[in-house]
Amino acid sequence: MTRPTHCFRKIAPLWRAGLLYLFLVDFTGTAWAQAQAPLPTVTLTAGMHVIQAEVADRFVTRMTGLMHRPELAPNAGMLFVFEERDKQCMWMKNTLIPLSVAYLGEDGTIINIADMRPHDEASHCAKSPVRFALEMNQGWFAARGLKPGARLQGLERLKPRP
Repeated sequence: MTRPTHCFRKIAPLWRAGLLYLFLVDFTGTAWAQAQAPLPTVTLTAGMHVIQAEVADRFVTRMTGLMHRPELAPNAGMLFVFEERDKQCMWMKNTLIPLSVAYLGEDGTIINIADMRPHDEASHCAKSPVRFALEMNQGWFAARGLKPGARLQGLERLKPRP
């Protein structure tokens, strides 16, 4: 007795394509995040509090931000450096961890702080034009009593790259 192979020949390419699709969907996000080149870092201070911030100063790094990362160290963050002062907005597409974002004026003064939920695609915007935004673990600013009007040091040497 022979096995019918004609059906399998038609289905096999589809099955392989489906398997490849599942592999890419499941693995690509993790692999992509791991394959990202390390970003430069800057040390910022807010009074006695020290922050180690990755610097997202290029279009592609600002667009990627903290996407696909499973965690953020306790005093680590990401500093977004924009070319021009503008009413910048952030969102949480593909971001796995809850974050707080502080929008900072040219001199490091906190303009406003917004808490953001994972995977939330709502825009969280600065209340006035800013050149910097600092994302930290959610509640980081509140736990240290940092509110609008507080000032961070260390921004003066940063400029955006194309």
